[in-house]
Amino acid sequence: MPERNPRVTALGSRRVANGTLALAALTVISIAAALWLPALPQPLGYHDFADHRAWFGIANFLDVASNLAFALAGAAGLVVALRARTRFELPIERLPYAIFFSGMLLTAGGSAFYHLAPDNARLFWDRLPMTIAFTSLLAAQVSDRISVRAGLALLVPMLIVGAGSVVYWRVTENAGAGNVVPYAVLQAYAGLALALLVWLLPSRYTRGGDVWWVLAGYAVAKVGEQFDRQMLELGHVVSGHSFKHVAAGGAGLAVCRMLALRAPASGAARD
Repeated sequence: MPERNPRVTALGSRRVANGTLALAALTVISIAAALWLPALPQPLGYHDFADHRAWFGIANFLDVASNLAFALAGAAGLVVALRARTRFELPIERLPYAIFFSGMLLTAGGSAFYHLAPDNARLFWDRLPMTIAFTSLLAAQVSDRISVRAGLALLVPMLIVGAGSVVYWRVTENAGAGNVVPYAVLQAYAGLALALLVWLLPSRYTRGGDVWWVLAGYAVAKVGEQFDRQMLELGHVVSGHSFKHVAAGGAGLAVCRMLALRAPASGAARD
């Protein structure tokens, strides 16, 4: 085995330390925001999506059917994550990716169920699997870029926090004083934390930059969500929300493609 250059090793350790510090700072700020920002109930107007067209006897057809993008990404990703020839230095590294793609599959079902008759009760089943997806992806990137041990140690706590933010929102709604802020902060935190990790820390695998495509898909999905009615009015073909589902599914497929094409980069694993 070739001897490592101590200067390169020290530089890599310093980058990991700086990246970890930045992630810790973002975590503290996000916790403070979730705890101290004023409570905000879920606006009931959120459920009034632009496209109410019913096709084949299915209400809100395109908002329902566009969830096939999540199902395709989840199913393809599970196949790639679990197949033997997909490159992982340690078998346990498959776990957060398998959970991520399982979350995509569950999101397909939960979101389709919600869009058949949108209301707060059904929105719970849309949001819960989404937290599974984005928290497990974050844990996977911690594993790839900081250490496998750290990523796996964070996986279950992050899944619990994600689910807890949605349960908390629903409980507060039922109590008549809804607060969606912790869920919104967690969603923003996951996106910013992923961006920090990709920007500051190289992956132990090739194609680590593909995560930028994931973040781009997420950003495009949020734009579609914000311009739901305006996109439908452009040509009365597809609404922004239906487009959001396709873009977010595309982000999942970008993760699938990354795993299918990547290989361990030079250097030893950080365990």
